[in-house]
Order: sequence, then structure tokens, then C-alpha cells
Amino acid sequence: MIDWLFRNRQTGEMTVAQLPNAPLIVFVVAVAVRWIFHRSGTAGTIVSVVAAVALIVWAGDEIVRGVNPWRRILGSGVLAFAIVGALLHQWRTTLNSPPSSP
Repeated sequence: MIDWLFRNRQTGEMTVAQLPNAPLIVFVVAVAVRWIFHRSGTAGTIVSVVAAVALIVWAGDEIVRGVNPWRRILGSGVLAFAIVGALLHQWRTTLNSPPSSP
């Protein structure tokens, strides 16, 4: 089971983690910018959207091109987490918005 899960289908070696690719680097930088500078307003929204899109792109890439089942499962889990997080954020925003007048 472990061999099947972590065996790289291209090289035959065990692969648990890899050097980050561009979308993951963009995600980490965006999160760091948000954390260090505590951006809010339009700038904060842009940084958050960039981070979310980069993470979703990374997860999709892992699902499609992951070198072993572990990477594909990881991508699927991260994508599910990102989608649920976005839906919960939208739901909270909707609950906190003032009612529209007729």
C-alpha cells in the first residue's frame, strides 16, 4: 500500500514532497504578504484572490499531473478545502450583508 501510494510513476523512486512549483510559490508569497502587511480593503481582497486562485491551480495540477496517488489525493483534498472555504466565506458574507430594500 505504501509503495503504491508514494512510488513516482515516472522515476520509480518514492516521492512524498517535491520542490514547490510556480502556483504554490505564488500562494505562499500571497499568504506571506497578507500575514506580514495585514492588508485589508481592495488590496487585501486582491491578495486573497491571488492566493486562492494559485492554490486552486496548484491543486488542479496535482490532480491531473501528480506523480503518484499521494500527490493526486493531496491535490483533491486541497481543492475540496479551497472550495468549501470559498463557499463558507460567501455564505458568511451573505448572512452579514444588510437586507435589500424593495
